[in-house]
Amino acid sequence: MNFRTLDLNLLRVFDIVMVERHVTRAAERLAMTQPAVSNALRRLREAMGEDLFVPGPTGVTPTRRAEALWPTVRAAIQSLQEAIEPAGFDARIDDRDFTIAMADATAAVLMPVLVERWMRSGVQSTLRAVGLDSRDPRPLLERGDADVAIGFFPEVAHEIVAEEGRGPVHLDPLYACEYVAVVRPGHALATAPRLALDDYCAAQHLRVNFAGRRRGFVDEALSLLARTRRVVLTVEHFSTAARVVGRTDLVATLPRSYVLAVDMRPPLVCRPLPFELTPIRVGMMWHRRDERDAAQRWLRSALVEAGTQVAGELADGRA
Repeated sequence: MNFRTLDLNLLRVFDIVMVERHVTRAAERLAMTQPAVSNALRRLREAMGEDLFVPGPTGVTPTRRAEALWPTVRAAIQSLQEAIEPAGFDARIDDRDFTIAMADATAAVLMPVLVERWMRSGVQSTLRAVGLDSRDPRPLLERGDADVAIGFFPEVAHEIVAEEGRGPVHLDPLYACEYVAVVRPGHALATAPRLALDDYCAAQHLRVNFAGRRRGFVDEALSLLARTRRVVLTVEHFSTAARVVGRTDLVATLPRSYVLAVDMRPPLVCRPLPFELTPIRVGMMWHRRDERDAAQRWLRSALVEAGTQVAGELADGRA
């Protein structure tokens, strides 16, 4: 490829197609016709000497070459935008669409605080919350399907620390809480002076598994004690778990922050676990290609402030 003869407008088209993964949607976003976008991709393919996208029934899939090229292209475009638009981002004036990926337990705790702060401040941007189906949101961020992912990502956190800031994603802490055993009022385990390990293991359990892991954090911790529990129901959503526990004798092990945030009548009963379990450290993960984007920086700052408020409310027992 001869860079001197490359039409740099093609890189802008490439960037938006990478975000949308769909030629027609990219055309709408670029205010171009669909044939014009297709022609731009053809010219870029000819300039690169290889395919960048593979057509499919629901859109286009980037090739490995496109995936490798995108972070550099995105960073270059953002640098140009900052140079041309030095004023940055004003949340009270500028309208931006943000997407945040998180499990429903995290959304129940964080979103009311975040949206309350936004409405009080007159923020003009719109927000979309989408679910998580993995404890590793890096592919989602790489594809541009979300601006940030929020949750508890222990395995990924270890890898990010090991990369010492050289990896493609960054993880900022927001707040921490602990897991608790949750039962309905009137359950035999709700009134015992302390929850014994034998009683916990003998009970029938409900497990939340939105990430497809074969064994959860609880089962891994119990295995270290040579103990097991009987899981009779597995669900994908924390909201379902709370409703089922409120009407049955099943025991669920849930984030304390979520139980305090959910509006159950009567309220569910939380008991400290009779064994050690790694605390939940909720963090915000984002891709480094968005590091210098003014709107993205504002979003991350707003989320950190909301996380700080949640941490304070947890300390007070209010969330």
